[in-house]
Amino acid sequence: MNNTHALAGFLADLQFEAIPPSVMRRAEDLFLDWLGSALASKGSHPVPLFERYAALMGPDRGASTIIVSGKTTSSYFAALVNGASSHLVEQDDLHNSSVLHPATVVFPAVLAAAQELNKSGRELLVASVAGYEAGIRIGEFLGRSHYRIFHTTATVGTLAAAVAVGKLLGFNKEQFINLFGNAGTQAAGLWEFLRDAADSKQLHTAKAAADGLLAAYLTEDGLTGARNILEGEQGMAAGMSSDADPSKLADRLGERWALAETSFKFHASCRHTHPAADALLAVMQKENLKASDIASVVTHVHQGAIDVLGRVTVPQTVHQAKFSMGTVLALIAVHGKAGLTEFQSLALTDPEVVAFRQRVSMQLDPEVDGAYPERWLGRVSITTTEGRVVAGAIDEPKGDPGNTLSRPELEDKFARLVRFSKALDPVQSNTLINRVWSLDDTRNLAALTEFDHE
Repeated sequence: MNNTHALAGFLADLQFEAIPPSVMRRAEDLFLDWLGSALASKGSHPVPLFERYAALMGPDRGASTIIVSGKTTSSYFAALVNGASSHLVEQDDLHNSSVLHPATVVFPAVLAAAQELNKSGRELLVASVAGYEAGIRIGEFLGRSHYRIFHTTATVGTLAAAVAVGKLLGFNKEQFINLFGNAGTQAAGLWEFLRDAADSKQLHTAKAAADGLLAAYLTEDGLTGARNILEGEQGMAAGMSSDADPSKLADRLGERWALAETSFKFHASCRHTHPAADALLAVMQKENLKASDIASVVTHVHQGAIDVLGRVTVPQTVHQAKFSMGTVLALIAVHGKAGLTEFQSLALTDPEVVAFRQRVSMQLDPEVDGAYPERWLGRVSITTTEGRVVAGAIDEPKGDPGNTLSRPELEDKFARLVRFSKALDPVQSNTLINRVWSLDDTRNLAALTEFDHE
């Protein structure tokens, strides 16, 4: 339990002054990116189902805001709906080595609680850093074997959300240990939904955010939890992993800021498709190739990509198409991009996209697999219609820390996301961007996303 206790102690002692300014600014970047992902899903199935459930089961109004509608409710139901909405369009962030999407579980819980508890923007950011640092390390601890069956953002996400809210509540070390137990025992989420084009992925993030908040509130009121839920004989690692590494839980606490390692998504698809998509785009530009010049594409991938993307052969829905390597590469090859509009209008119905999809295959590559999950390498082999074989390679997909999105690029992405769903007009969009860039100085978060919603 030494590693678990070290992590709990770090979280309890973490103060604003210890966090580098660059990490705080990156937390703001990630928060804006999360808001855009949530707003982009306005009106899209299955988000209205979660809204209706919150309206049925929750209060008519409250202190916490449902992002897509502007309505208010309790913190629990705001976290639930916002967790669902921000993971739908596949534009939320990802941390490579933990294979965790931290934003879609941390921010729904911590914003909802911060609004309810009347916390400041600075307190929200510090709590978010705590959620990221804990969630990423727990994801790394559970390892690659966990991700093969379990959706890490659902399982580990419950603990990440809980930690963020616990930090907002000012937990001490003992409370964090109990919080791990209360959150970890609720952790769930299986990949099987992907085979059926089911909607469960949104349920995963909704429940992770809401159950993390639930665990924190109950722990504050005195609910005890298992003291060794991570490393214990009947804990998470024992039941959910075959390659767990407890040392990851306390990896360079206070020195390594894992939040700063988080990647932004450029393409509107599963992150496992991005390295190959960028490699294909690069080689097509270099060789001046059009889609009609390409007879076949072999993507050289890690096993995790095969485990997730290999379940989708002929996508039945737009969301499932985002987990189809062939569809993503077809959109890149035929239309030059794989954004929200391309998926919505072209992924399932464009004959050129459908035809190109069938010319794409995945092949396990030892180099790529060996680098994963710390590095997500992009490697493709293209055979042209003339019989030439050309190779494409990128070492850092667009959005990775070494190839990140600048603030102007993040602002542009945000504007595109809210324009897609018509969630905000340009004036409202710019206003919200400026509010996020001033989050560190914001005393009252109640009106952060307050706009007229028609």
